[in-house]
Amino acid sequence: MIDRRKFLLSSLAASLGVTLPYNVKSSVAPGSLSAAPGSPVIISTWDHGIPANEAAYQSLLSGGSILDAVEAGVRISEADPDIGSVGYGGLPDADGNVTLDACIMDPSGDAGSVACIKEIMHPISVARKVMEKTPHVMLVGEGAQKFAEKEGFPRENLLTPRAKKAWEKEKALKNNLSPVGHDTIGLVGMDKSGDIAGACTTSGLGFKMPGRVGDSPIIGAGLYVDNEVGGAAATGWGELVMKTLGSFLVVELMRNGAGPEEACREALERIRRKVPLDSEHQVGYIALNKSGNTAGYCLREGFEYALHSNGKNHLIKAPSLL
Repeated sequence: MIDRRKFLLSSLAASLGVTLPYNVKSSVAPGSLSAAPGSPVIISTWDHGIPANEAAYQSLLSGGSILDAVEAGVRISEADPDIGSVGYGGLPDADGNVTLDACIMDPSGDAGSVACIKEIMHPISVARKVMEKTPHVMLVGEGAQKFAEKEGFPRENLLTPRAKKAWEKEKALKNNLSPVGHDTIGLVGMDKSGDIAGACTTSGLGFKMPGRVGDSPIIGAGLYVDNEVGGAAATGWGELVMKTLGSFLVVELMRNGAGPEEACREALERIRRKVPLDSEHQVGYIALNKSGNTAGYCLREGFEYALHSNGKNHLIKAPSLL
């Protein structure tokens, strides 16, 4: 059994202290869940999705668009130093640098993305600026950094003492650091009018090779939204998701008549059939369709997702393939 803490690897969790401050228990049985017609729906990955969902919901109540809401939601995770896989507090790469990836999609199908950006607290907001202010979809590395600074984003040190200590400990134990799994936040939301948007943001695999980019900023891999059909997001080992364009696949399966749970499961079956796996590999998908039905599914037991639906915010244990 692989739970969320083991997903970060037990030795790393002990040094990093990644236990999160949310004591929300799974309160809803897994499976495709439905929202009341005309009710906003927000679904996101992991237990830190609970406060992210709440922020997204409050944004909608305050008159924000669904795009405003998904951005506001994941910004909560980006700014939380207790989350070792997203934004501030994220684990560094093998050289000790925190590099971040993010993407965002709006109901029109427009998208923005940044990858391997440093010293910016909220890469999701930079990704939105890329979408709205440039003719491009993705900016990376130094180019993304310069664009962010031009747009007024301050440079900040994102390496917390806790993350630095974990990196130093691993560095002392071995010369060549091995990457470790993580808990990306992907969030998909639908407003009361039925418009759908999504956001995904991460610091990527801990201790990854410098320059490594995972699935999170790749449109169709870590996140995909089609306002006619629904949206999906991924978390876990990004290379597996990229090789199968998982989030796009989930949405396309829903387009062809599959429900959210069936679509997520089939996308994981695709990984199992096509990609060699080892014992550390985990992938989780969440999905939301145009009718307000939602689901999550994972490769191995241990993935939980947060659902804000019908006025309640739940943490749900997802069913697993293996």
